[in-house]
Amino acid sequence: MAANARNRLYGLLYFIIFETVVFFGLRYLVSGMGLDNQYQAENTIVPNWVKAVTFILLYILCVLIAIVLVSNLVPSKHRGQLMTWVYLALAGMLVMLALIF
Repeated sequence: MAANARNRLYGLLYFIIFETVVFFGLRYLVSGMGLDNQYQAENTIVPNWVKAVTFILLYILCVLIAIVLVSNLVPSKHRGQLMTWVYLALAGMLVMLALIF
């Protein structure tokens, strides 16, 4: 039982590192897109929509690459935990999307 808890703790640590690296990397990549000031007289929806869609697509690409790599590297007894982290990553994407604006 202690080994299972330790494995989940390592998984959480790797997940947090992955999310942090992806967030700051994607924030850097999409920093030139969109407008920071949302309260302008001219329309800001289209540039910010492009920024949001680009962020979402690049984030999902990063998650899919991570899934493929991790599913090939981890032993089969730990693959059941993988989808839990994927669902958590997709929920975290919404938080990151709010933070990026």
